[in-house]
Formats: sequence, C-alpha cells, structure tokens
Amino acid sequence: MKSQKSNIKTTIFYITDNGFSLAKKIKRLYSDVEVLKFKAEAVSEVWNERGNLIFIMASGIVVRTVAPLIKDKRTDPAVVVLDEKGEFAVSLLSGHLGGANKLAKEIADFLNSKRGLAGETKSHPRTEAVITTASDTNNLPAIDLWAKERDLIIENREALPHIATRYLNNGELKIYSNIGISMPTGFQITDNPESADMLITNKNSLSAHAPIRPCTQLYLHPKNLIIGIGCNSGTSADEVEAAVKRALAEKNFSFLSIHSIATIDIKADEKGLNEFVREYGFFIKAFTAEELNKIGLESGVRSSEIVFKATGAYAVAEPSALLAAGADELLVRKQKIGNVTVAVAEKKLEVKGKIYIVGTGPGSVEHITPYAQKSIRNSDVIVGYGTYLELIKELIKDKEIVSTGMTQEIERCKKAVELAMSGRTVSVISGGDPGIYAMAGLVFETLKSKQSYVFVEVIPGISALNACAARLGAPLMHDFASISLSDRLTPWELIEKRLDAAAKADFVIILYNPKSKGRAEHIDRAREIILKCRKPETPAGIVKGAMRGDERVIITDLKNMLEHDIDMQTTVIIGNSQTFVWNNRMITPRGYEKKFRN
Repeated sequence: MKSQKSNIKTTIFYITDNGFSLAKKIKRLYSDVEVLKFKAEAVSEVWNERGNLIFIMASGIVVRTVAPLIKDKRTDPAVVVLDEKGEFAVSLLSGHLGGANKLAKEIADFLNSKRGLAGETKSHPRTEAVITTASDTNNLPAIDLWAKERDLIIENREALPHIATRYLNNGELKIYSNIGISMPTGFQITDNPESADMLITNKNSLSAHAPIRPCTQLYLHPKNLIIGIGCNSGTSADEVEAAVKRALAEKNFSFLSIHSIATIDIKADEKGLNEFVREYGFFIKAFTAEELNKIGLESGVRSSEIVFKATGAYAVAEPSALLAAGADELLVRKQKIGNVTVAVAEKKLEVKGKIYIVGTGPGSVEHITPYAQKSIRNSDVIVGYGTYLELIKELIKDKEIVSTGMTQEIERCKKAVELAMSGRTVSVISGGDPGIYAMAGLVFETLKSKQSYVFVEVIPGISALNACAARLGAPLMHDFASISLSDRLTPWELIEKRLDAAAKADFVIILYNPKSKGRAEHIDRAREIILKCRKPETPAGIVKGAMRGDERVIITDLKNMLEHDIDMQTTVIIGNSQTFVWNNRMITPRGYEKKFRN
C-alpha cells in the first residue's frame, strides 16, 4: 500500500498584528506552513510553487497583487482571503483544480472547532466559508475536478463551460462511457454516443460519422493505453513519436490516453525513447528477455528470429505491452514503422477508492492528530458509530455520513468497502486507536472475504489505555497486558485463562469492556482471579470518559475497586507487585531507581 503524498506547502500573508494572531492560529491546521509579513514581491516568489496562498487582509489588496501573476486555472495556486476577525474565508482563485474551495471550508471548520478556538478568552465570531463557484452552490460536482481526480484528460477544454452550464441548468448530463467508472449525481448513462453530452473513451471519436463537436460534446480520455515499443539503436525521439501517433491513429485511439511505455530492458536507456517519454511525462516499464518469452503464442504474440538474435527475446513490442497492461489480448497488433515497432494493449483501470481507518482518540478534535484530520477532510464519505461521529461533528458537517448502531460493526465495514470499490474515498471512524479492539482488523477481514484490493491506510489515535494511563499518572511504565472482558466474540473460558496468566506473570493489567448490563458479574470474577496473585492493596485506577466532558478518575485498590461505579465507558488499570501511589498518582517503576542510587 502506498502512503499519501507529501503535504502541499501553505503560505500565510498578514499585514497587522490581528492578522498575525489569526495566521498563527491557522498555522496549526497544516504541517508545512510559512507565515510572512505581506510584500508583493514575496507573493511573486511563492506563486509558482503550486502551494496554497492564504491572505489575511482586504481582498482588494490581494486582487491587485495577484492579477498580474494569474496564468491558467490548471496551474495557478489556491488563493483564499480572510478578514482580520476571521468571519469570512473567501475562495478567491482556483476554487476547483487548485483546491481553494476545499481550503476555505477547511479553515472555516477549523476556526469553528474547539481546537481552532483553543486559547480564546472572549467570544469569537463564527467563520463562514464563502464559495461562489456555481457547481458548489448547486451541490453538484465540478466536471473538471471530477475528471482530474479520476485521471481523465479533457481533450476539447473549450467545450467545458458549455457542458458545465448545461449541467447546472438541467441538473443532469448524458454520459457515454466505454470504461467502468463510478458516476456522480446527475450523470445519466446512455448507449448512444451521438446523444451524449460527455464521452469517456480512449478513442479519438466513436465513428467516422461522429467526430468531436467542439462546443456540444466533451471528450474525456482515460489514461489506459500501454504502448509496447521495440526500436533500433539511435532512433530519434521524433521518429518514436511519429510511429506511436501513426499506430494509434490507424485504429482511432487517442494519444491522450497513453498511460506508459513498455519495452525490453536493453532498450530502456535508448536516448530517443527516453526523450520522447520525458516530453510527455510518461514512464517506461522494462522487462527482461526471459520475462517477455514467457508470453506464449496463445496470447497472439508473433515471434521473430531477427529480434531473438538481437535481443534474446522472440518479440518485444507485443509481449511488453501485454505484460505492462496485465492484459490477455492486444488492441493494436505490432506495426513496423521505420525503425520502430509499436503494439498497444489496454490497462484495466484501477478503482481509485480509498479507505482510511481513522482513530479519533478520546473524541474531541484537539486530541485527533493533524494527519487524521487531514484524512477525514480528504474523504467523500464518513462511516462510523453515531456516538463517535457526534464528537467530531465540526470536522464532518459537509460530508456524506453513514452512521450505524453500536453492534453493527460488520454492516459499517461492508458499506465502507462497497463505497471504496465504487471509487469513493471513505473514512471509517474508530474511537481510540483503530487497531486496538476496534475497526482495523474487521475492515481487512471484510476486504479479504470479498477478495477486494483498494488503498487502505490505518491512522492511529490515542487509545483508551493511553488516555486513561495519562490521567492516572504513569501506571504503564513496565510490561502490561490488555484484556477485554467482553465475551460477545471471545469465549469466557479463554478470557479467564488470559487473566490468570497475566496475573501470574505480574503484568500491569488493563481491563477493557469491564461491565455491562448483560455481564455484570465478569468484573467480579476478574478481580477474584487477579487476587489469587496480587495483594488486596495493589493500586487500581478506574477511569470513565477519559479526556471527555464527563471524565471521572478514581485511584483505589484491588480490594475496594468494586465499590465504585464501573460500566462499558470505563477502563480499569490494575498495577503489578511494584506499582505504588504517590501524590494521588499511580506509578509503576521501570527500574530507574537503581540508576539514581548509582
């Protein structure tokens, strides 16, 4: 699994002291941030870095400063303007492709959250994100942004305003597509390319009688063509390009749909081939002769003794295209064009869906890591247990929500996987840490049962044992064992064996799910088992709702622990034989006292 891309740099410009105070607050939202006193020349210096630009000042100053720098919506940075009080976050430039709309919403949500208001001693106005792009105000996806997120290349961009206006006026578009791809709201599939508003295809046109109509049809090309190439030494980049374009044109395929180039390893360093690849931003996938020779005649590959004598492979263009595409058949059989041999195969498009399994810790926004918050913001859909979602409502208020009850974990995971397989980006919310008695394992088990392969990333959070230990002092300084007393999924006999083993081994013991209405006696039995190996005076900590508004922290001992209220929202930590209480804190020594004596 690949990790997320590195963070985009954010530059915040301010003029006054009030602007600087707001800039310092916003800085906590992003990891790669530079705060600068406003100077027009400083804006010019960072303009081409493709980052985010946030201005805390009058919009007129910003407009006059950036106007000479504006070039193209596809390359201009995101520009957001805030007033000094932080009442409005205005998406000024590059709302869709640059991400300014998203940036403005993120800032507004952050400033409205408890974390954004941390440290405020007086009332603070609520921040409103000001978005003026028509698609957003009509709750419809922006066509160019939707295409970009799915690696679809717009061929006739001049038609985009006409098609977008039609979409806004009618609320729907007719879409012809010859690839499998999930469609947003209002995209109606049609089998007739002539009647389509938008066509998604790797063809230049869909028939000789239906060429592209510049302003009435929008052509989007998926990058799914693998070009297999064999060439003589010293072949120029121009000749390679001409051969590829000719081979594609003869079968009506679009040059814009090229994903990558495939060849034999001994040709991967050819100067002309590499110049061609660099010119168009492709990359080369190279195979050994042995790998190419494994593609047999049943795949339609035509062998050549001349090629074998020169390279050790019976063929180059055809088998390399098939291997790189993971395909069984060719779209274009090899064509010898001058010094270049070209073959084409279609790469099956990968579903771009993602699942982030996000640990939200105790629940409040200030205890969620910035990376976890970013993953939530980057998600289309949020899936979780209603109680946990309520704790992060400021982060997810503009998201599609799938909420289920406490015991419906399997349903949540199935829905998350289904959404990801359709191309959506999903955050599965898990209180505490998702890998500790939580959702991570179940998501992977669901994917395994369905033989589904989508991007998955587990994003850690503060677990209950971390939060409770912090409130109690330092009870986990030495080896510890964590045991859940819930027998809903684990036989009680096995739980008793684990309690006995942990007690005998003198582990500090953390008890999760200690008591519910249906199994009130489990905590009593656990205490009995532990008392066989521990003194009644052994310190015990009881924490309910750690780091939440209803938090309750009690330090008692093993003998008296049952006199206190314990429920499913409680975690119990029982010390080992060395644990002691000092200044109303539980401390389990690690052995450092020996160093103190030395």
